[in-house]
This record gives sequence, structure tokens and C-alpha cells, in this order.
Amino acid sequence: MLKHLLFAVIALFPGLASAGAKLTDMETRWLRAAAPVLAFAQRIKLPIDIIVQPQSRPNDVPLAMGFLDGRCKLVLSMRGNPDAEKVLDKVTPSERGVLMEAMAAHEVGHCWRYAQGAWHALPAGFTETGTGQANGPALQAEFAALRNNRREEGFADMVALAWTKRFHPESYAKVHAWLTTVRSDQPVAGGGHDTRAWVRLAKDGSVFKLGATPFDDASAAWGEGLLSND
Repeated sequence: MLKHLLFAVIALFPGLASAGAKLTDMETRWLRAAAPVLAFAQRIKLPIDIIVQPQSRPNDVPLAMGFLDGRCKLVLSMRGNPDAEKVLDKVTPSERGVLMEAMAAHEVGHCWRYAQGAWHALPAGFTETGTGQANGPALQAEFAALRNNRREEGFADMVALAWTKRFHPESYAKVHAWLTTVRSDQPVAGGGHDTRAWVRLAKDGSVFKLGATPFDDASAAWGEGLLSND
């Protein structure tokens, strides 16, 4: 089933259709795991292109989402990247598929926010208050950029968990425990990837109410996290 879904996803993305036979084993593994998320994104017409980097750069993560000319760019940076799967080092091979799928949902969550025209925007009913304790315009701008990035990462983490709860409820506890471990490694509290407030909020998954899509499931829960994270 997943093999057929992978072929269907490759056919849906023109850039991959021409390069499908040249994908590495690692890229194929990740795309196979991400296939359900990517197929869902296509069904709701998210503007996603998939880019395969011919050579990764230092510190590249295996999956990342960028934006260009009104479209989302899901970038695979796995070639020549010795740390591409480091984030999965401590999990068994049988658990990796659902974690890769959750990571894909995280990235597609970014795309959904962008496509909604809501990137860096607060949800309805929220008002921006203050700029932290930074002194001077430059430090205030840096604080705001970190806060905005942290919020978007928090939303994307909630999408990853909402997706898992909806489609893989039997694996929710494992995915949440893994994400808790990943997010616990923060060089600076309040940094751009410090989503611990949201991850704690979603410990048992009860924060997610079934909506029209996993993005709707995540949105209300994300708002709750904003109240305790800003």
C-alpha cells in the first residue's frame, strides 16, 4: 500500500517525477513515510513543491520547509549529510516510519500557515503585548524574530501530534515521548525551537478536538499554548 502511495505522490510532484529513479534509498524511505501527509496536502490543494538537494550543507536537517513566490518548498537535505537521521538514532527501526510521518506533518503545518496568509500572525482574539526585556531596537527585533519562530514551531509541533492522534492513535504516546526528548535539548530557554510549553500541553492528546483537518485540530490547542508560552 505504501509503495503504491509513494508512486502516487511522486506522480503528483513534477520535480520528483523526473527524478524518481534517481532518489537515494534514504530519500525514498523518508518520502514513503511522508506519503500520506503529502497526499493529504495535495487533496486540500496546498501549494507544495519538493526539492531534493544534490548536496547538503553543514547543519542541514533532513526535512525543511521554505517559501518562494507564493509556494511552499519541502526541501530534502540528505545527500552527503552524515547527521540526516541522527534525530532517529535512539528509536527502533519499526518506530521510525511514524516519526518520519510526524516530521512531515510538522513541515506541512508550516505550509498550511503560509498558505492561509497567517505566517507570524496571532489567531483571532489575541493581541501582541510587549517586546520582552530587550534593550534597543536591534535586540527587540531579535527577540521578536525568536518569538515568532517559536510560535510557528509550536504550531507545527501541534500539527505533528494532531496528525498522529487522528491517524495513528496507537502510536501517540511514543511520538509524544520522542518529541518531548527532542525539544528538551534547548541551548537557550525561549529560543526559536523551544516548543516545550505546547508539547507538555499535548501530553495525552486530549487537547485536540476533532475538526475538519489536522490543522484545525492543532489550531485551538496552539492558542492554549500561546497563553502560557509568551
